[in-house]
Amino acid sequence: MNSQDEHNGEEVGREADAGEFGGHEETRQGEDDSGTGEAQRAEGLHGDENVPDGGAGAEGVGEDPLVELAAERDRLRDQHLRLAADFDNYRKRTEDRLRQGWDRAQADLVSRLLDPLDDLLRVTALEPENKSSVDSIVEGVDLVERKFFRVLGDAGVEVVDPAGEAFDPNTMEAMMRVPTEAEEDDDTVAMVFQRGYTLRGVLIRPARVSVFKSD
Repeated sequence: MNSQDEHNGEEVGREADAGEFGGHEETRQGEDDSGTGEAQRAEGLHGDENVPDGGAGAEGVGEDPLVELAAERDRLRDQHLRLAADFDNYRKRTEDRLRQGWDRAQADLVSRLLDPLDDLLRVTALEPENKSSVDSIVEGVDLVERKFFRVLGDAGVEVVDPAGEAFDPNTMEAMMRVPTEAEEDDDTVAMVFQRGYTLRGVLIRPARVSVFKSD
């Protein structure tokens, strides 16, 4: 082999060595690129896990039927408690107004009865030493009675005095039966033992009477 061939052989060897070296470089670069790509894809996967899904999580919680039902329950319970408290306050105010109205009505009636009571006290203070004193007492008692009935009438009280009327169990109480032979007297009032009273149509006390009964 001459020197020219040796030179050519050395050139071919260097080119082969360079090609081999270049191939190794490309292989390593490909491997690096492949690793970098895998790392990026891994980062992308991990990154996707951390990125919120367009607020779907928050919307999902807000739209949960159990959460909505619990909120509606709390709202209705609060409304019920408020209504119960308002009604209790209204009931107390109403009862207080009714009690005050009843107290004022009683006080008004008592104040009207005080004048006849004063007259009665003056009558009882008289000494029946002679006939004129007795006449004064009778006259005074009669005056007190008229005043009492006037006050009661102004208050809406009516007297039930059913002598000779048909017996009415709604306003009368039969104390005894009186035999009679007259059929027209059957179930009529024979005698009034105690008069009854009504207040604006409401029975306060029934009249106590005896009733005729035919055999």
